[in-house]
Amino acid sequence: MQARIARVTTGVATLEGVGVRLDWPAQAKQGELVLTARSVDANDLGYRFRDVHWRCPLRRDGKGGWRCEGELRGGRGRPMRLSVVLGPASTDAVLSQGRARFALHRVAATPDFTALELAQVPAAWTQALFGQAWQDARFKSGTFDARLNVRAAKSGPLRIDGNLDVAGLGLETTDASVAAENIGGRFNIDYRKFPQRTLITIDGQLRGGEFLAGNAYVALPQTPVAVQVDAEQLADKSWRLPHLSWRDGDVLTAEGSAVLDSDASVRSLDLDLRSRNLAPTTTRYMSGWLGLAGLAELQLRGGFDATVRIDGGRLQAAAAELQEVNVIDPAGRFRFDAISGSPKFSAGAAASGDLRWRGGELYGIGFGPASVTVDSGDGVLRLRESVPVPMLGGSLRFDGLTIRPPGDGKGAEVTFGLSVDQLDISQLAKALGWPDFHGVLSGKIPNARYANDRLDFDGGLSMRIFDGTVAVSSLAMERPFGTAPSVSADIDFDDLDLLALTGVFDFGSITGRLDGHIHDLRLVDWSATAFDAQLRTDRKPGIRQRISQRAVQSISSVGDGSGFGVAGIQGRLIGLFDDFGYARIGISCRLDNEVCEMGGLRSAGNAFTILEGSGLPRLTVIGHNRLVDWPTLVERLAAVGKGEVKPVVE
Repeated sequence: MQARIARVTTGVATLEGVGVRLDWPAQAKQGELVLTARSVDANDLGYRFRDVHWRCPLRRDGKGGWRCEGELRGGRGRPMRLSVVLGPASTDAVLSQGRARFALHRVAATPDFTALELAQVPAAWTQALFGQAWQDARFKSGTFDARLNVRAAKSGPLRIDGNLDVAGLGLETTDASVAAENIGGRFNIDYRKFPQRTLITIDGQLRGGEFLAGNAYVALPQTPVAVQVDAEQLADKSWRLPHLSWRDGDVLTAEGSAVLDSDASVRSLDLDLRSRNLAPTTTRYMSGWLGLAGLAELQLRGGFDATVRIDGGRLQAAAAELQEVNVIDPAGRFRFDAISGSPKFSAGAAASGDLRWRGGELYGIGFGPASVTVDSGDGVLRLRESVPVPMLGGSLRFDGLTIRPPGDGKGAEVTFGLSVDQLDISQLAKALGWPDFHGVLSGKIPNARYANDRLDFDGGLSMRIFDGTVAVSSLAMERPFGTAPSVSADIDFDDLDLLALTGVFDFGSITGRLDGHIHDLRLVDWSATAFDAQLRTDRKPGIRQRISQRAVQSISSVGDGSGFGVAGIQGRLIGLFDDFGYARIGISCRLDNEVCEMGGLRSAGNAFTILEGSGLPRLTVIGHNRLVDWPTLVERLAAVGKGEVKPVVE
């Protein structure tokens, strides 16, 4: 028996180009059924199949019904097993492949109702249905177990509701802006599709896994996170979420509403946030944003309550109540203790809040408490008054601080003025592990600007040190708290007391005054990679210019292998004298690509004079190699400065 059917229409799918052939030999207990279809379209579910072919042995099941089980092929897909039982009052079908099983049950008395059961079903099998709600997302891995009810009445919406278990789910959008891996959970779902809109309700728990959305990276805990979402997809493919909630114990609770554009970007958002245990939030929720600033390992303690409002894709208002928040950088770059207050941000009308902290550290340098009033309006945060911060026996004062949060495709921008008043350099040196320098640091930077991970300073700083001055100008920093921070600056020295300077190191003594500069300085990860330096003594009336034999030997030790040598007096005679007079000392170094191009008072070929003697006994220190390996030179300077290299006097 054969039949050709142009179209078969059901509440779930439409079949076209259908062919049925039954071959049942006389007196046989079963026959062979072959069913083919040019196309099977379940448009409401998003499924479309081509060239469907099913072959199975058809037989009575002893209960007045029919049973048929065989291989099902569709297009170029892998073959599956399809079992169908047609009873007098019901229809049952099971589609399987390996351990995956998809079962259907229908009752003749309720033709609009279908029960579905999924066991170990690959997420990819549900791609078409999922694509109805999110076209750009593709399943990569994972399985579903579910018991679902499907109602497909002609007069009402397609409705799917029931329980769904997810294991090892992975997905990615076509533009890679959203991705998920190894998501697990259990949910109650309710899906309703109308001609012009789609309604979805999800209520359940997430367990483990991770996902990325833009710069937001979330690493879910193995403990359950309660999630509830009510969503409505409109005709323009945008989504309205009248209610959403997220409950991760005392770590983070969020509740509010949102509107998402068709590409899942946030059009509007009203959210209330709360945390009573901030410690896990950095690894679970904030590492994506913090990582952009090189702060992925940041540690937080304390709690907060906050509200956030976004409209038109832009942050309009935010407010927080901070409760004894401690901020700790494990790399030791900074620490803030007990931050409290109620800061507010407004993109429109004026708002005011406050902020205070108990103390902290910046690169190992402690600072004291402060309290500020923060005003906001027109999308900017401003300090109402200057903020003095006690530090190193003096103070830092921030003037005119303004903060513009990121938006409109631009990153955050911060501008401020900075005054440094009487910082004790000896305390600074101790904190940084420097030699025992003494002096004070003062200065004023009228304007500084942080944007695009770069901090630029106008003006400069001046230090009174070694009875002279050190001026720092053209100061800028890139990635100040990120990976491999870099610093550029110009430094000028004037009238430094050489006796006080050399006395700090185990180097020997030199008397006199020193001028010089280090221009075009560049530090990467706090190590020098480039500069143009020149140091020269400055003759002053009434100030003797003498150099000890220990200092001469130290210079020779530094230059060993780099071409420094003593001329005018044989090396073995140096030990007969305590010190020597000199007329001038001068040395220069232009560093590039770990090679220092050396120079001195004067040059002749590859030689250059570093020290020009005066009086008797007379000596001259000459360099014989203009190109010196910088790492080796630094290593020898450090060793001599620590007294680890002792001069040998013959």
